[in-house]
Amino acid sequence: MSDELERIDRQLEALLRRRAEAAGKTLPADQESAAGRPLSQASIEEFLACAERLTRPRTNGRRVAYLGPEYSYSHLAALKYFGEPTAFLPAATIAGVFAAVARGDCDRGVVPVANSTDGRVVDTLDNFARQPLSICGEVLLPIHHYLLGHGPRGAVREVHSKPQALSQCRNWLAHYLPAARLVEVSSTTTAAETAVQRPDVAAIASLEAGRRYGLPVIDEQIEDQRDNTTRFAIIGPGEHAPTGDDKTSVVFQVPHVPGALADALSILKDGKLNLTSIESFPLPGTRGEYLFFLELEGHRADPRVAAALAKLAAQSVRIDVLGSYPRDRTVAAN
Repeated sequence: MSDELERIDRQLEALLRRRAEAAGKTLPADQESAAGRPLSQASIEEFLACAERLTRPRTNGRRVAYLGPEYSYSHLAALKYFGEPTAFLPAATIAGVFAAVARGDCDRGVVPVANSTDGRVVDTLDNFARQPLSICGEVLLPIHHYLLGHGPRGAVREVHSKPQALSQCRNWLAHYLPAARLVEVSSTTTAAETAVQRPDVAAIASLEAGRRYGLPVIDEQIEDQRDNTTRFAIIGPGEHAPTGDDKTSVVFQVPHVPGALADALSILKDGKLNLTSIESFPLPGTRGEYLFFLELEGHRADPRVAAALAKLAAQSVRIDVLGSYPRDRTVAAN
């Protein structure tokens, strides 16, 4: 080994140790280094791996998948529910969130279920139909849309955002930017990234995205409905114990005959159970048959709920109790 190589190795080791110490950590001693010999390739790789592990931000061990990228509304919902220091892992699609949880890559997933303006999120219902993972929680997130960009409103020629955000601001856009071209993109964060590069483009995104990308606010809270809220489901194994203020989610299929759905819903009426929502969804691979997604007040461990679910199962072709979880009543303004 040349003197130059040995000198570089010493500098490399010193830098790696400084990197670890800056994070309040200490790298283990290396036997080759201690003996005064140049570091082997294996030792260098071990130092690199160790430095990365020791300086990685601490987490509570939980890994949560969400519909990304960062600063999307799903990311904000995940932050609201889990907080730091959770390891948040973005997925490109809702199906990707389901897959990450099903494979065990993540402990939990966060997926949008319904919006107060646009209604149900079809992709989420489709994935529950195909692989009914458990729901162990919910989070309600107020959705406030901001028009972000580097120029004044009059200079905006295009408005970029995901389809749902454009839809939730359609009346505002028609009134204040009638000549602007509306461009659908994969996420509100992607829209913000484009607005950074083009002064004629404004993005509809969260205030947090604007702060992240240094985009000034052109107009604030441009959503058509002041109480615009999206409900997210927390998916993953396990079930929350009863709290006294719970909801239970169920997906079921009834026989394709007249009155079958009415008979099924009468079970809930007879049991004096309050139905909070119900959605129909075409059964994959069939024509004219549907799955029904419903939510009701109460925990599946409650005797009245358990009795009703047993009767519903007896009348159903298929039933999956997705889970019982505390009802989210904390809708704080953002």
